[in-house]
This record gives sequence, structure tokens and C-alpha cells, in this order.
Amino acid sequence: MEIFILIVKWVTVVTLIFGGFIGTFLPILPGSLFILLGAVAHYFLFGQSESGLTWVSFVILTVLFAASILVDWVSGAIGAKWFGASKWGIGGAILGGIIGIFFGFIGLVIGPLLGAFLFEMIFAKKELNSATKSTWGTLLGGGAGLIAKLGVSVLMIVYYITDAFFVN
Repeated sequence: MEIFILIVKWVTVVTLIFGGFIGTFLPILPGSLFILLGAVAHYFLFGQSESGLTWVSFVILTVLFAASILVDWVSGAIGAKWFGASKWGIGGAILGGIIGIFFGFIGLVIGPLLGAFLFEMIFAKKELNSATKSTWGTLLGGGAGLIAKLGVSVLMIVYYITDAFFVN
């Protein structure tokens, strides 16, 4: 019976960590949150003495989690600004990203693009070509944000593994 419980514990932790890594690519899953939850599950399922994790581990993982969320929210807006978006376009990209969260993967992709484009056209009174350029910047910024989020997720996983298994 003990081996079954041990297997269930490890399957839980590994599923959360692996699911978090996959969630970096699939906006449907909250990737960095799952990685953080995997570390928390490891701590509570195995206990402090066996897990190797401390409060410092969770502070670092939480800071990395927050960085991942921040990158997610602002990357499209930064890309839009880089390509000449006005404050309206940047605001539209951020608002579109927030609203897009509620519409799954398609919303997360289309939301910032549509927000930047519409805000540039309606509020900034830009021409079609200029608004399209800002929207293109939003797309590139979102892609750069995905790469940055991947880096943060890998850093979270490497830190967790190192701290849990090699540092104590």
C-alpha cells in the first residue's frame, strides 16, 4: 500500500510540473502556476524534511511566477510600442489580452491584436496601414513574450529540481 501512495504522490507532482511546462505553449493551461503548484504539492505531500524545499524556495518560485504573468500581460503592448503604437494601441493590446483570457486560446491570440488594432483606428484615429503596423508589433511582442515565458518556466523547473534534489 505504501508504494501505491508513493506513486500517487509522484504522479501528482510530475503531472503538475509537466502540465505547467506544456501550459507555457498552450495558453489554455496556466503554465507557471502549475509549476508553482507542483512544488507546493511536493512540499506538502512529502513533508519539509523529505522535500528539500524551504520558504526561500517558494519566495523565488513565486517571484518567477509573477514575472511570467507580467511578461504575459505586457509583451504584446511592448511589441506594439516598438512598432509605433500610440498609448491607445498599447492600452487596447492590454485590454484585449485581459478580455481574451476568458475566450481560451483563440481569445489570447486574437484579443491583444484586435484590441490594439481597434483602439488605434477608433481612439488614436490612425490610418489603416499605421494601425496594422502596430498590430503586427503586438503579434511579434506576443511571440517574444512566449519565448520569455518559456525561459521563465524552464528556470522555475530547473530551480525546483535543483533545490528539491541537489541542494540539501
